[in-house]
Amino acid sequence: MNVVTTNCSNNYGPKQHNEKLIPTIIRKAIAGEPIPIYGDGLNVRDWLYVLDHAKGIDLAFHMGKSGETYNIGGRNERTNLQIVDTICSILDSEKPNASGKSYKEQITFVKDRAGHDRHYAIDASKLEKELGWKADENFESGILKTVHWYLDGSIK
Repeated sequence: MNVVTTNCSNNYGPKQHNEKLIPTIIRKAIAGEPIPIYGDGLNVRDWLYVLDHAKGIDLAFHMGKSGETYNIGGRNERTNLQIVDTICSILDSEKPNASGKSYKEQITFVKDRAGHDRHYAIDASKLEKELGWKADENFESGILKTVHWYLDGSIK
């Protein structure tokens, strides 16, 4: 059977499930609710913009070698604190809080989940070297597009 397998790092972007970290931060901030961050917020993840992921899958499907596995990663490792800080800064600029306070004041630390990994990321060098893939978005450009998508009426 002609099979190519891909694995990816954490995806983000428009239409992400509402309960995931980035949509939760945006949704809670705009609603004026506490923004929950697990533990000390220093868990690290690699973030991959969803359209870059789709392009990586397409490339692996069309150009990858049968039987091979390709990792698709964004080379955008961030702590959860960095994620929430970035999003709150964008919101402070793009949709200032009516109270005049920074959205960062809504950050609330909650008990960490049992077994929550401290750090994980993906090495996408095989896909980059063998197939010439490269993410189009860095975290700063991708998160700005994501926040704008949610602010344009997609918050539920």
